[in-house]
Amino acid sequence: MEIPKNDFSTKFKKHTTPTNQPAHNSISEKISKWIQIIPISLWMMLLVVIPLMYVLVMSFMSRNYYGGIVYKFTLNNYVQVFNWQNLKIYGQSIWIGLMSTIICLLIAYPFALFTAQKGPIAKMIMITLVIVPSVSNSLVRLFSWITLLRRTGVINTILEKIGFIKQPLALVYNTGGIVLGMSYLLLMFMIIPIFNSLDRIDHDLIEAAEDLGASKWKILQEIVIPLSMPGVFAGCIMVFIPSLGYFFVSDVMGGGTSIMMGNLIENQFQVSRNWPFGAAISVMLIVLTMILLVLFQRRGGKMDDLG
Repeated sequence: MEIPKNDFSTKFKKHTTPTNQPAHNSISEKISKWIQIIPISLWMMLLVVIPLMYVLVMSFMSRNYYGGIVYKFTLNNYVQVFNWQNLKIYGQSIWIGLMSTIICLLIAYPFALFTAQKGPIAKMIMITLVIVPSVSNSLVRLFSWITLLRRTGVINTILEKIGFIKQPLALVYNTGGIVLGMSYLLLMFMIIPIFNSLDRIDHDLIEAAEDLGASKWKILQEIVIPLSMPGVFAGCIMVFIPSLGYFFVSDVMGGGTSIMMGNLIENQFQVSRNWPFGAAISVMLIVLTMILLVLFQRRGGKMDDLG
């Protein structure tokens, strides 16, 4: 004979089973996450959001005769941003940035591809050799190039002594010198994202393509290059955007012969004392950066690739 179950005991068991334990754990996990997020959020607010908001607000302010900020709303700063003289500076800056990006890409991709095919120890050594020079000061490294490339520098002196040239070559203090300096300083930021993308490629795909009779060029064209495009795009962003703002490269390697966006912004804050106009140019540069980041994400890139 089947004994009927007691409804009271069944309900009692349901209430006494640890069904509330997951809810308790979820609450503790949320609290721990908030404890971790709040300090970082405060630092981000203090060091990033508030300064950017200050620059944005200043870009709509006015300037008095003595260079002081007048808290009066105006759009003249953004009208002046699109002045013809300034547009020429932007065009020159974009041209130098594009040239630097292309040169870095042409050097970085073969190097990253070669490094990605090596063993773990060789990879570590080669990437370390790429990163180590960045530890030293950028200005010191640029002045080392000046010592090598100026008219009385090492290279011109050697070429004159061996009779290869009759007059010193103008290797620096021009646009070519600026491109060289930009490419040298920013090459690391192109190599690392491309190397990370190439290093993450599944080698089983390459082995399968080889087993099916694909040539090395076909593998490079159909597998390696498409899978490495997020790293390429990330590297181009990390080279192009800083090249617009590295004003000291133009001063050292260009000798002040070319004015770039970074020089224009610096002059507004340091020389002309027109902070609202300098802030307006900075806002436009930030907008350009955000547009490139949006395009990067839409092409399938991840923000971790930029870190």
